[in-house]
Amino acid sequence: MLSYRHAFHAGNHADVLKHLILVQLVKYLTQKDKAFWYIDTHAGAGAYALDAGQALKLAEYRDGVGRLWGRDDLPPAVADYLAQVRAFNGAAKSVLRRYPGSPLIAAPLLRADDRSRLFELHPTDVRNLQAAFADAGRRVTIDAGDGFDGLKALLPPAPRRALTLIDPPYEEKRDYERVVIALRDALERFSTGIYAVWYPQLTRRESHELPERLKRLPVKSWLHAALRVNTPSSDGFGMHGSGLFILNPPWTLHAQLQETLPYLVEHLGRDEGAGFILEQLAE
Repeated sequence: MLSYRHAFHAGNHADVLKHLILVQLVKYLTQKDKAFWYIDTHAGAGAYALDAGQALKLAEYRDGVGRLWGRDDLPPAVADYLAQVRAFNGAAKSVLRRYPGSPLIAAPLLRADDRSRLFELHPTDVRNLQAAFADAGRRVTIDAGDGFDGLKALLPPAPRRALTLIDPPYEEKRDYERVVIALRDALERFSTGIYAVWYPQLTRRESHELPERLKRLPVKSWLHAALRVNTPSSDGFGMHGSGLFILNPPWTLHAQLQETLPYLVEHLGRDEGAGFILEQLAE
């Protein structure tokens, strides 16, 4: 089981992988002049304190972003990601005290005509998310509701360009099924969008099966990247890695991750069970 409150896990190895790829997806979309929407179905609280409260209880960031923070040998994609986290902390060489969630990783990279559409179900996290974007005006819309249901109403987006991040907590087994159903429906409504699905690597059967189920969706291209940081525990407890499955990925992403994933294994891996997966179906 995973805790729904992401504050306990902010900045961990899963966030590193997810947000590193998110930065590259957003940067790719901004290469064209035409506006796009960033849609986040499970947006969380927006920002997380690493030196107090929930994040400090487990301090998972120390084995995640903390291991990369002071390094000067970063591959370009890792450097791009850390630049966003450093800017969020107020200076290029600041102390790591706060961590941005996915909406605040993406927000500084969006342009004036781009829009964010954010969903969050937990009432406390909704209030924190609203506070984080209090000055954003019409550029950001926050809905206190179920992102799986809300996604249907948004597609196809007005600019006919969008990046959708789907990263439920997977506390309930039905989340795995809802991911597949939501994507099948989304592709019928908007087949050309970029969809990025995060999932945890667990000993649970549904976790193993999800990437294979996503490969069977009706798309011409996909990319699957996963980072395993340690050998699965004998009792089956805990998350030993995570993955992102991207439908309609940028053609540049595979080469970027070929360089990046071995670096993450080297510096975030905890034992001989660390490793990565990188596979794709290209048009």
